[in-house]
Amino acid sequence: MGLRNHVVVVTGASSGIGRATAEAFARKGCAVVLAARREEALEAAAEECAKHRGARTLVVPTDTTDMGAVDQLARRAVEEFGRIDVWVNNAAVNAFGRFEDVPLEDFRRVLDVNVMGYVHGARAALPVMRQQGTGTLINISSIVGAVPQPYSHPYSMSKHAVQGLGSSLRQQLRVEGVKGIHVCTVMPATIDTPHFEQAANYTGHKVVAMPPVYSPERVAHAIVDLVRHPRREVVVGPAGRALVRQSRMAPALAERAMARQTDRTHLDQDEPAPATHGALHVPAPGEGAVHGGWHGRRRTAMRRTAVAAALAGAAVTAGRRAVRAGG
Repeated sequence: MGLRNHVVVVTGASSGIGRATAEAFARKGCAVVLAARREEALEAAAEECAKHRGARTLVVPTDTTDMGAVDQLARRAVEEFGRIDVWVNNAAVNAFGRFEDVPLEDFRRVLDVNVMGYVHGARAALPVMRQQGTGTLINISSIVGAVPQPYSHPYSMSKHAVQGLGSSLRQQLRVEGVKGIHVCTVMPATIDTPHFEQAANYTGHKVVAMPPVYSPERVAHAIVDLVRHPRREVVVGPAGRALVRQSRMAPALAERAMARQTDRTHLDQDEPAPATHGALHVPAPGEGAVHGGWHGRRRTAMRRTAVAAALAGAAVTAGRRAVRAGG
């Protein structure tokens, strides 16, 4: 399926996965509508997209928690390019801390951006796609939508909600007999983006990317592939796939493995950090970036080895328990 001249709207396009996704579609000759709060970063992203032959861009600064602003984003896309073939709900924020330590205003903000922002995107995109008779809505969740983490309670809750939103929308389209519109959910593992440095943090320690870390381009490739070959859900990253599989077969073991991994490797115990709202309420300054600086080859190889060993150990434990239970 050729993607040239497809019209693609990407929220959270100023950095990370969203920015990599916008460029991936631009590389295919698509018209890309870039949305996020930071106009300066969007303009820089659009400049990179426009370097690809056949790509067209439109920058629409948007706070996805504002339904009116998201409606305007959809209208601008249709006015400029005539249709919306793909809508990628990607804008997301995070807050780290013990459950009792995260301010309620930050807790609500994470849920508002990560859940209601996606609701607003779906409500803006689906009417356009219904009128066209075709379209693909892609919601970016996370592996924590299947296996939650300690220290990021609102984020884990929000990504569970994204899973539910995708499932319920697919069911609604099915019972209505709609066949040309697809709803897909992407579940990345840890991705090398500025996400962790921009998160609110009340842990007392620096938040670092939990190993193993994968590139945002890997997620972007999966998103582009979904437009060609739609699927219900896609997990990005082998370690993420292993953990999600384990969560379905042995959920208690998966929870314990995630708790250990998060506690040991998601916080730098040697580097204290002051409490901060991060970029929850005010966007980070500057031109934005795709990468967060976490993806060194040597460190990634070491992290993958550690995770593989942890998963193998959990699998051995589960096997021993199954043998004892059967005996």
